[in-house]
Amino acid sequence: MPEDPREPPAVATPADQPTVRILADVHEFVDDPRVSGGARWTLSEPGRQLDANLIHLPPGRRVDTHTEPDLDVLLVAVAGTGTVGTPDDLQPVAEGNLVWLPHGSTRNITAGADGLSYLTVHRRRPGLQIKTRPHQ
Repeated sequence: MPEDPREPPAVATPADQPTVRILADVHEFVDDPRVSGGARWTLSEPGRQLDANLIHLPPGRRVDTHTEPDLDVLLVAVAGTGTVGTPDDLQPVAEGNLVWLPHGSTRNITAGADGLSYLTVHRRRPGLQIKTRPHQ
């Protein structure tokens, strides 16, 4: 039977080659009341080059002011509202907003009246390593 020209051809991949797949539906995590606040999902795929977390802040809760010296972070607001505070201003954040948090920037995040759920994505931090102490 001839192949349907509207369908892309099947591609054979070696068993050890990474495959593309859908990991989750963020709406399921946003609506999950079992975790009141904090990380509701974390990217944990082996061999990854990125870290990603879906964070939920209940109404009025806050991530305290901090400076990230090493990593640029992309924040994607997926539900609710809130603000991102910097030393110079307060920026409103709402569902669908993409927020760039460059390395070296000082910021805090506060959830609005309905809470705030957001995805953060950044380069993976290297794992901690135990090294021998240099001889003195």
